[in-house]
Amino acid sequence: MYKRRVDAGSRPGFWALSGRAVKVPSGRAARLAHLGGLSLGMLGNVAGQGLKELGSGRRPALPQLLMSPQNMSLLARKLAKMRGAAMKLGQLLSMDSGDFLPSELAMILQRLRAEADFMPPKQLRDVLNHEWGMGWMGWFSRFDVRPMAAASIGQVHYAVIKAGAALAIKVQYPGVRNSIDSDIENVSALITWSGLLPPGLDLDPFLTLAKEQLHEETDYVREAKQLLCFGELLSGDTRFAVPQIHADLSTENILAMEFMPGQPIEDLLQFPTEDRRAVMEALIDLSLKELFDFKLMQTDPNFANFLYDAKSKRVVLLDFGATRPVNAALSAAYARYLNAGLAGNEALMCSAALTLGFLNEAMPQSMQDEFVEMMHIAFAELAKDQVFQFGQNELAHDLQQRGLQMAERSREVHLPPPETLYIQRKMAGLYLLGRRLKAEVGLKNLLKPYLHPYDQGRSEKVDCNLA
Repeated sequence: MYKRRVDAGSRPGFWALSGRAVKVPSGRAARLAHLGGLSLGMLGNVAGQGLKELGSGRRPALPQLLMSPQNMSLLARKLAKMRGAAMKLGQLLSMDSGDFLPSELAMILQRLRAEADFMPPKQLRDVLNHEWGMGWMGWFSRFDVRPMAAASIGQVHYAVIKAGAALAIKVQYPGVRNSIDSDIENVSALITWSGLLPPGLDLDPFLTLAKEQLHEETDYVREAKQLLCFGELLSGDTRFAVPQIHADLSTENILAMEFMPGQPIEDLLQFPTEDRRAVMEALIDLSLKELFDFKLMQTDPNFANFLYDAKSKRVVLLDFGATRPVNAALSAAYARYLNAGLAGNEALMCSAALTLGFLNEAMPQSMQDEFVEMMHIAFAELAKDQVFQFGQNELAHDLQQRGLQMAERSREVHLPPPETLYIQRKMAGLYLLGRRLKAEVGLKNLLKPYLHPYDQGRSEKVDCNLA
């Protein structure tokens, strides 16, 4: 998604976007037309390839025709061009259900997390004129039309105001907010029609999750409050940097923030072991604090939400659109689950797992027994005193294989409720980052503050009203 600028005038820690300028379809009819064109295009590819198979004397199989390289490429291009909820749904599916999807579909959906199409200059100018009024260029001594970053909801531009402060200006794509529900329903119908989903995988929890998250992430006023809140929560923590809001330039569709220098968090792989350990320990510790102390969690684990400032050795936290309050009962259930699992208390562990939705009383007993065994394996690994080596440990892969085998035998995929999925997605993202960085972390030391009967006195330090 990003590439480093190599021109002589580049600023330290500044990253440029590689991608194409593609107009975002903003009206509901235009977005539906894109999906209609996608369906026709996929059917045309199926028909063409099917005739080739018949001409070669082979009987074509519909699933194989649907998952042809041409169709998978077409699917990725169309969803990336639409952006908004259509692209976000693909991202969420690839993060949350990749273990259960066919490898071809999972690979295409994963590509959506790295797509970097952005608005053409004219469309960008129209959006800024609507939000700021004519003549806004007079406020800046510099405004880069080519964005630093582009994602499913908006793109970010580097700018310098006349007073000299460098800003990051996040601009929401036009029409995204009003098309969320219809986009998700239409893309869901398309994926279901394609026959690419395995039997027993219920998309409804993902659809609910995607709609809720998108409506929250497109509310830039809400995100500004979250950013201010985390700035206060972490004001004394020298491991993190949180940009300040420029409220005078922020609107419902524009979020103006202090520009924070840094480089993609994945680049830490080239840094010494101690630096990688320090960063992973800081991020894991922050997530534990979010879950148990703040009861407020930034639930999007996308690597692009973090930068590393090598000069100050701080992690820059960029995006708070997916921040959600954590219910006190849910936080307490996680604490019971953690304590019971590390203590080897199966009865209490299962009770907490039922509360969290990992287990379900309607599940066949054999499936429950297998899941309990998986929990014991995971907690046994966490209970070890030695350093956890993310780059070499195969715990996640082993559990994934067991889960896939269990799902195949039961012909049904059980998923936790959305409020648990949010937290699990964050934890899974941290694990993936640890593997990417080949980090070596003393997990047990990070967990020690929470290894006791949960103290309800551990409350949030700041009252962040996100209503």
